Amino acid sequence: MADLKKEIERRRTFAIISHPDAGKTTLTEKLLLYGGAIQQAGSVKGKATARHAVSDWMELEKQRGISITSSVMLFEYEGFCVNILDTPGHQDFSEDTYRTLMAADSAVMVIDAAKGIEPQTRKLFKICAMRNIPIFTFINKLDRDARSPYDLMEELENEFGIGTYPMNWPIGSGIDFKGVYDRENKQILAFNEFHRGQSKIRAIECSLDDTDMLNELIGDKLRSTLCDDVELLDGAGYEFDLDKVRCGKLSPVFFGSALNNFGIEPFLESFLKMTMPPLPRLAGDEVVDPFDDSFSAFVFKIQANMNKAHRDRIAFMRICSGRFERDKEYFHMQGGKPLRLAQPQQLMASDRAVIDEAFAGDIIGVFDPGIFSIGDTICEKSKKLTFEGIPTFAPEHFAAVERTDTMKRKQFEKGIQQIAQEGAIQIFHEPFTGVEEVIVGVVGVLQFEVLEYRLKSEYGVDVRRRSLPYETIRWIDNEEIDVSSLNLTSDTKWVQDFKGNNLLLFSSGWTVNWALNKNPDLRLSEFNRE
Repeated sequence: MADLKKEIERRRTFAIISHPDAGKTTLTEKLLLYGGAIQQAGSVKGKATARHAVSDWMELEKQRGISITSSVMLFEYEGFCVNILDTPGHQDFSEDTYRTLMAADSAVMVIDAAKGIEPQTRKLFKICAMRNIPIFTFINKLDRDARSPYDLMEELENEFGIGTYPMNWPIGSGIDFKGVYDRENKQILAFNEFHRGQSKIRAIECSLDDTDMLNELIGDKLRSTLCDDVELLDGAGYEFDLDKVRCGKLSPVFFGSALNNFGIEPFLESFLKMTMPPLPRLAGDEVVDPFDDSFSAFVFKIQANMNKAHRDRIAFMRICSGRFERDKEYFHMQGGKPLRLAQPQQLMASDRAVIDEAFAGDIIGVFDPGIFSIGDTICEKSKKLTFEGIPTFAPEHFAAVERTDTMKRKQFEKGIQQIAQEGAIQIFHEPFTGVEEVIVGVVGVLQFEVLEYRLKSEYGVDVRRRSLPYETIRWIDNEEIDVSSLNLTSDTKWVQDFKGNNLLLFSSGWTVNWALNKNPDLRLSEFNRE
């Protein structure tokens, strides 16, 4: 059996986050190329003839050219075992990204050099900052017209309140982009738009004092600018401090072009050296050490029908400590029962391999017969513990959904419940009314489209959707209260989720305040932490 400490120390588990179209999926593909996990990068531009990004396996993702679900990919690189969590960039799927970040030890933030920080990037950064996880920045698309690198760095520092340290520095941009200067090794990586990663870029060692060689490489004007820039960075910039990087206070910044595979390999090598092996995690008051012999993990994602041929459900688990062994009996804390996980898998997007063992830091997929929920803990029976649940956030858009074919009740109920258990949507019903239509709540309206698409393609059910005039939902915290006797406005609706929790749907903030003022004993919450 593999040495536990050695195996855990070489694990690196990180999420890639960005605004849509910043180049996140392209960067993911290039990292996989270097790891030998794929042979040829695809394209997510949605043309019928184009190869599609390996992480975007769902048909609707391929049509739209966006990532809707988080994908998990594993590869080996120079002795490291790397788990990449590729997240949806679109804000309508930010809750899936939030859950994925709970499973990561660090984050790579991809920023478009022409656009800078965009709203979704800002939101995702705040989630990282809440957990103090290290953030590495890759500023992409330098081969196109870009903003001043100084402006981009200043924006990062002002927006996020952290220091930045450029690991390399761009030489020109757009049609004048000549490459980057590696500050640590004092080398120039020359850009060639026809390179596309076919071979390793040979770094050119060159002193900034060697005027003749620099002029030959990048021209007199860019040489002069580069020398001034590096002098300014060395004199007035932040100093590099690895401890600050590892606690999320200093972000190393890399410049490059993911599409042209430029600057990716130096980024990957530096990142793997700087980022940490798996970190300790809290389970109640107990700190769980990843190097502890005792296995523990939590479920952060559930995905149904990844393989249409098998109509299966996969629960993704982040291993927090110890070694996982296939067929060994473990304990499911929320279910209160022992279980054996006979077909554990590690995934390369839609491709999978059954494994015999895995270690802290790894992400594994296990078959879910319907017993797991997001946030569940699986551990050794001899050392029971429960990791803190992943919050369920309040949806912001609501609709009533019903099937068009009355004969397909079972398919409709199965489909909508399975998709809800994945966390993509939340479903509610009005208690004691006998109404068959289901109330669906989502964070972003595009999720309604995904729901309709998946019900039809995966479960064979067509549905009708009717928008509802509610803006706010709140969980009722005090279980003992008699909801039916509450004093509420006529446009407030009492609903229950599929776990039987009581909630109230409100048409405005004013009606929330009305309910609290008229019912002094009522306690409401914006999220549910089950």
